[in-house]
Amino acid sequence: MRHTTELTDTGDDSIRAAIARPLIAYNVQQTGVADYRPLAVVIRDEEGEVVGGLWGRTVYGWLYVELLVVPDSLRGQRLGTALMDKAEAEAVSRGCRAAWLDTFSFQARGFYEKRGYRCFGELGDYPPGFARYFLTKNL
Repeated sequence: MRHTTELTDTGDDSIRAAIARPLIAYNVQQTGVADYRPLAVVIRDEEGEVVGGLWGRTVYGWLYVELLVVPDSLRGQRLGTALMDKAEAEAVSRGCRAAWLDTFSFQARGFYEKRGYRCFGELGDYPPGFARYFLTKNL
């Protein structure tokens, strides 16, 4: 069978799924664990439109928070805290023992540290002049 390679900058979810499928199957084969579950806590406006929230997943007994967004107009109302509280509680109900996430130096490291997260890694000069931090917390 002949194969080709192709470079694309298109964010096609079906391509990602096709690439991830054999990797996930391999990981399950190696670990015997198939507990991946998406997790989202959504902020909706009066019209029901999604305007922010938390997007992540639970797998291998860990919560991973990929995205956390509170619109500027809603900041200062403890919505970020509410999103994290709900996600962490759901993760515990799913049997998770810990959580991890990443944030940039111009984002919310202090917010997460106030919640008990600690930095376990740093990628300096990413983007130039800033840093990306990796944080974890026992649930």
